[in-house]
Amino acid sequence: MSKEVRALEPKELWNNFADLNAVPRASKKEEKVRQFIVDFGNKLGLETITDPIGNVIIKKPASKGMENRKMVVLQGHLDMVHQKNSDTNFDFDTEGIKMKVDGDWVRAEGTTLGADNGLGVAAIMSVLASSEILHPAIEALFTIDEETGMTGAMGLQAGYLNGEILLNLDTEEDDEIDIGCAGGIDITVESDYHEVSAPVNSVGYTISIKGLNGGHSGMDIHKGLGNANKIMNRILYAIQDVTRISEINGGSLRNAIPRESFTKLAVYNASKSSFLKTIKRVSKEIKEELKTVDPNLSIEISETETPNKVMTLISQNALIASIYAAHNGVYRMSNDMEDLVETSNNIARVTVKDGSITILCLTRSSVESSKFDLANALKSTFELAGYKVTLSGSYPGWKPNVESQILNLLSNTYQKLFDSKANVVACHAGLECGILGTNYPNMDMISFGPTIQGAHSPDEKASIKSSQKFWKFLLTILENIPFKN
Repeated sequence: MSKEVRALEPKELWNNFADLNAVPRASKKEEKVRQFIVDFGNKLGLETITDPIGNVIIKKPASKGMENRKMVVLQGHLDMVHQKNSDTNFDFDTEGIKMKVDGDWVRAEGTTLGADNGLGVAAIMSVLASSEILHPAIEALFTIDEETGMTGAMGLQAGYLNGEILLNLDTEEDDEIDIGCAGGIDITVESDYHEVSAPVNSVGYTISIKGLNGGHSGMDIHKGLGNANKIMNRILYAIQDVTRISEINGGSLRNAIPRESFTKLAVYNASKSSFLKTIKRVSKEIKEELKTVDPNLSIEISETETPNKVMTLISQNALIASIYAAHNGVYRMSNDMEDLVETSNNIARVTVKDGSITILCLTRSSVESSKFDLANALKSTFELAGYKVTLSGSYPGWKPNVESQILNLLSNTYQKLFDSKANVVACHAGLECGILGTNYPNMDMISFGPTIQGAHSPDEKASIKSSQKFWKFLLTILENIPFKN
């Protein structure tokens, strides 16, 4: 399958992407991919550095005649979101991504593709390896753990980079030039509960929610996509008087809109008929509401063995009420930029088992005060239920600079190359530029990239034509970097 990907144009880009995708690279498990990049730099005979946090920096001198241009930092992150369909047999720790070509798209077999940010990394590798591309002096910055905390960017200390311009290659629409992004904060909710025996004369049932599109919890949050955890909780709210919860397993990663959720519960025998009738009614309502954005939503109920242990009624009611009250989705739109989501929350993961409750959220905002406003609202909601709430991993957004010199270069270059005007935007996702700017405040930063759809989900796909367009755009930018002052 990788063979047909390797045959795509530009070959250097797709071959480096295929090489990269053969290496396991989950967030916080980047040892193999870090070594892969270090070996790549060393084989090229380029200065290769690993900083204390684990970021890799490879430095390449300017092409002949380009020595008087400003030094450029090319930046991408090495980690990828590891998500797979529940029926896909795949080990992310040991296997490389299985890719296929589908018309204009490159996809993976039942897993995330890793084009976020693998295509950006592959492009940087291609520039480093080329003896023909014209470019100024390059510092290639490969950061770690972007997807689950931005710890690579946050840990990069001052003094490692000398570049005046940073090109972040992590934007997912090829007609967009990004000059700002949202910050984020992790919300972790935890509680213990007392387990009791399942009610006498009860029967076991499993509720399964599948088939949702899911997606990026920032870039896709405005689309009104179904959240499996909120859907499951809505169903549980409707049947809470006749059921007792044994287990819940919903969602996966904080930065992915949850696609699936599964609940095991006990239902009073005398209430089976009303239980099934209520679920049928509520499921029909939910499917009708989401039919445009999630037409493949499946809500299945199957009779199973009665569980041994269930939640107490008080614990169950507190759980259902708190999740119902907790905000999910867009919280506030920007007053300053049209159609920009300012603040949002994703209820990403809900687990209930063996007397322990854990709920994971990711709150994003381009405005720090609004970010903490929503985080505190969520904290208050869960604390009212008696839960312990921890706020962690906060990182800042990236404030747009409309007077940027590199913005002018990219806008003009795009217009000349493609005879159309690029969309200058800020995005509702975490880019590393804002964090990197903390220790490099004078660096002129911008972000762009090829079109990628369905990032953070097994439906992720990368456009072949767009990747060709992106590659042409990048090479033209490098050829025209401004002269040093």
